[in-house]
Amino acid sequence: MSESKMQSASQKKFITNTVVHIILAVLAVIWVFPIFWVVLTSFRAEKGSYVSSFFPKGYTLDNYIKLFTDTTILNFPQMFFNTLIIAVCSCILSTLYILAVSYCLSRLKFRLRKPYMNMAMILGLFPSFMSMVAVYFILKALGLSEGGLIRLALILCYSGGAGLGFQIAKGFFDTIPLAIDEAALIDGCTRWQIFWRITLPLSKPVIVYTVLTAFIGPWVDFIFAKVICRANADYYTVAIGLWKMLEKEYIDNWYTSFAAGAVLISIPIAILFMFLQKYYVDGMSGAVKG
Repeated sequence: MSESKMQSASQKKFITNTVVHIILAVLAVIWVFPIFWVVLTSFRAEKGSYVSSFFPKGYTLDNYIKLFTDTTILNFPQMFFNTLIIAVCSCILSTLYILAVSYCLSRLKFRLRKPYMNMAMILGLFPSFMSMVAVYFILKALGLSEGGLIRLALILCYSGGAGLGFQIAKGFFDTIPLAIDEAALIDGCTRWQIFWRITLPLSKPVIVYTVLTAFIGPWVDFIFAKVICRANADYYTVAIGLWKMLEKEYIDNWYTSFAAGAVLISIPIAILFMFLQKYYVDGMSGAVKG
């Protein structure tokens, strides 16, 4: 290739890369802008739901302090605690259900296996809140819709049907060679030992994904929490609490605290992601090297 053609190709590549980076930068600004605005609003000293300027005229920490001190109307600490308990328990149960179902569908051959997967795919096309009325009356019949059992009811709602979301984990398990399982069976391992001691250590990336999605779902859910909690304010989750702050009788005094609450509820998700991100390294690399 001549020197002029090489220069032309290099210039074309430079222009293409420049355009791509500009587009990505614009998209990044558009994506980050709402987050930046919420953070600024959370420190805004002016009260009310509307101000004429984008940047606050004054900054204060009172909006954050109010969330944890003014509990006469909206008890944010209690809502945060309720949500944390529900999200952690649901995350643990959902992760176990999804990984167990995914392993069985990937490794075990049994009757009605394919019909079950087809049924799960069809059910996954429908939004889960379509069943919330039926779910509520079932919980009410079981006595789980009142008092402290509301937390248990929400945990059951979020984790009970988690096994239907097996598709991604199953696809990952399918990439793990069957020869590993066969070798373990020859050595005398049970299916449980293969699943717990061999398959899961090789599946860290998909476990991280499963944990994150299983935690974020209950943490940000509003529909099921609102239907089941109803007027039981002692068992409200943060999603209901933030929604209450925007009602017309509260919005003038709680709008900036709403922004502060929105920032605070993102912290557990960020901490969980930062803790788990190191496990995104492909878990199969160690097996291949070994």
